[in-house]
Amino acid sequence: MDGLFEIPGAGQPAPGSVSGGDPGAGSLGANTFASAPLAVRMRPRTIDELVGQQQLRAAGSPLRRLVEGDQSMSLLLWGPPGTGKTTIAAIVSQQTRRRFVEVSAVAAGVKEVRAAIDGARAELVRSGQETVLFVDEVHRFTKAQQDALLPGVENRWVTLIAATTENPFFSVISPLLSRSLLLRLQSLTDDDVAEVIDQAVADERGLGGSTTLDDDARDHLVRFAGGDARRALTYLEAAAGAAASNGQDAIDLATAETAVDQAAVRYDRQGDQHYDVISAFIKSIRGSDPDAALHYLARMIEAGEDPRFIARRLVVHASEDIGLADPTALQAAVAAAQAVQLIGMPEARINLAQATIHLAVAPKSNAVITAIDAAISDVRAGKIGQVPAHLRDAHYGGAKDLGHGKGYAYPHDEPYGVVEQQYLPDALADASYYTPTSLGAEAGVRERWERVRRIVRGR
Repeated sequence: MDGLFEIPGAGQPAPGSVSGGDPGAGSLGANTFASAPLAVRMRPRTIDELVGQQQLRAAGSPLRRLVEGDQSMSLLLWGPPGTGKTTIAAIVSQQTRRRFVEVSAVAAGVKEVRAAIDGARAELVRSGQETVLFVDEVHRFTKAQQDALLPGVENRWVTLIAATTENPFFSVISPLLSRSLLLRLQSLTDDDVAEVIDQAVADERGLGGSTTLDDDARDHLVRFAGGDARRALTYLEAAAGAAASNGQDAIDLATAETAVDQAAVRYDRQGDQHYDVISAFIKSIRGSDPDAALHYLARMIEAGEDPRFIARRLVVHASEDIGLADPTALQAAVAAAQAVQLIGMPEARINLAQATIHLAVAPKSNAVITAIDAAISDVRAGKIGQVPAHLRDAHYGGAKDLGHGKGYAYPHDEPYGVVEQQYLPDALADASYYTPTSLGAEAGVRERWERVRRIVRGR
């Protein structure tokens, strides 16, 4: 069935569903295991083999109680890629001797979710064996798909372990969140990643000591892994293969550099980092630091962020934080957005960089967003009032009989194009929303607006 993977026996995931496990366990045969990727072969088998996440492995911790006490408890694992979410699911399955079933959040629908839960319920009735239902990237599930998980969780037909890289308070429905224990995984430190690499070099499941690793090569792999253990092992395996093809029994720095062609940017455009990096990008522009802004722009570009998303944020920022302090900022941002559509990447990175620098060095003013938000606040508070009669439309039949347009003063009839006249409803006659700053070009706007306002308001 599409999107549904079941591994009987000791709860070991098979390649294509949840990778990892003991080479002799479940349906993962020795030959299959030997040909599996290094990251699969080196997946920890017990909670004590797990590297990093000390807060989850501590004595008496909820995860350890679940594993060692064989409790039925659903988990929601939240953390960056490569920090051990899938591994924890496999450990729970193996150490508690439960069936392991994975539902693919990418391929499965409500039908597959219900089939998995029905199968778990039937197995529980038939043999008494419980099931670990692992849902990776649960944030990709729709509300209906997440709702379909609730009966299995509420009735404990399954031990649900759901993994997500996104903030679950935004991406997971409240009923599921309240019925699960939320465990947050932290990014692995460089020391953690180095430990994972050293274990893989020495362990029989890994390189088995057949290849050694120079210190500078290890440092290179750690740096480029970006806190992702799976990525570190993938790089190590590529480096080991490169060394073997060259007849070397040691991985030196040159070999490691050849195997790792491109930096693995510490940024997941589908996860929390998506929001953190764009937030830092905008705040760096607002803070007038073009170097920091360019750094975050580069991280987004290298991570494959949609350039249209970046361009849209620049357009918003141009009015939100610059406004009339530099009226050309919005023009630059819109031009960059158009260039992204017209040219595309990678060339459009130059246009995005130009707009970023322009906005970062521009004088700042939040007078525009402050003005519109204050006006909206009054409208929402019910401060509306009637449109003054002299401003109402007088072009349709009978309008003049209603007094519409009567007394309207045409500004162009005055020498300076400004006339004393009430434009706001009576209820808001004294309202003041736009307060120009004295920064950049807005200083001139402020001077003119103060003169004009005195005339219009009759002061």
